[in-house]
Amino acid sequence: MSDHDDFAAVLLAPTFDCPPGLKAWNGSDPEKRFAVYRNNVMVSLVDALADSYPVVQALVGEAFFRAMASDFVRQSPPRAPVLAWYGDGFAEFIERFPPADGLPYLADVARLEWLRVEAWHAADATALPMVDLSALLADETRLPDTRFELHPALRVMASAHPVVSLWAAHQTDDPATALPKIDLANGEAVLLTRPGLDVDIVRIEPGASHFIGQLQAGVSFGAAVAASGVFDLVATLGLLIRSGALVQALFTGVTS
Repeated sequence: MSDHDDFAAVLLAPTFDCPPGLKAWNGSDPEKRFAVYRNNVMVSLVDALADSYPVVQALVGEAFFRAMASDFVRQSPPRAPVLAWYGDGFAEFIERFPPADGLPYLADVARLEWLRVEAWHAADATALPMVDLSALLADETRLPDTRFELHPALRVMASAHPVVSLWAAHQTDDPATALPKIDLANGEAVLLTRPGLDVDIVRIEPGASHFIGQLQAGVSFGAAVAASGVFDLVATLGLLIRSGALVQALFTGVTS
C-alpha cells in the first residue's frame, strides 16, 4: 500500500492512532488536529448518505441511521471525488446489517432512493416526436418487431415490500398518520422518470414493471408484451409517452 492508502485507512478507522510523521505548521499537537480532520471526513460522508437516503433515515431515526451509515463508510469509502455519487451499495449493506433485520423493507426503500439519485443525474434525451410515435403505435405490422430506446433517466423496480407507499408517506406533511395505513405485506413496483427538472416516482403494475424492464433490456415490443403477463398496456404506454420515456425506435423485422 502507498502512504496515501495508509493515511486513508487510518482516517476511517477510529481505533487507529494518528499516522506517524505528521507535523502541524504551527507546532500544535498533530494528533488533535488529525482527530478533528477524521471527524470532519466521517461527518461529511454520513451527511452525503443522509442527503441521498432521507426516507431511510426517517424510517429508522437519525441516531440509528448515522450509526449504520458510519459502519458503511468504514467498510466502503468513496471511490470517486463526487459526493453526489457516494452511496452505491448502501442497500446491500443494509441487508447484511444485523440491527436492521427487523425492518425487511428497509433495503428496498434504499434501492428506490438510490434509483432516484441515478435518475436525477442521468443524461438528457429528447423524446420521439409524437407524430412519429403515433404512426408507429398504429402500425400493427411494424410495432411488434420494434425495439425502443428508453430515456437514460428511466428506472424501474419491483419489490416484495410497499416501497412506493413508504416513500410517498414521507413526502406528506404528516408521515406519522400515513404510515400506519400501509400494509407492509403488499409488494409494489415502481417507475422513475424525469420528464422535467424533477424525478417522478409512480407505482405501477408488476406486469408493467416487467414489460418496461424488457424494453429497457432491448427486447422487441411484441416479445416484451408476451413475456409480461397481464397488465394494462394502454395505461403503461400512456405513462411512458407522457413522461417522454421513449426516445428512439428501431424496426428489427423484415420489410416486404
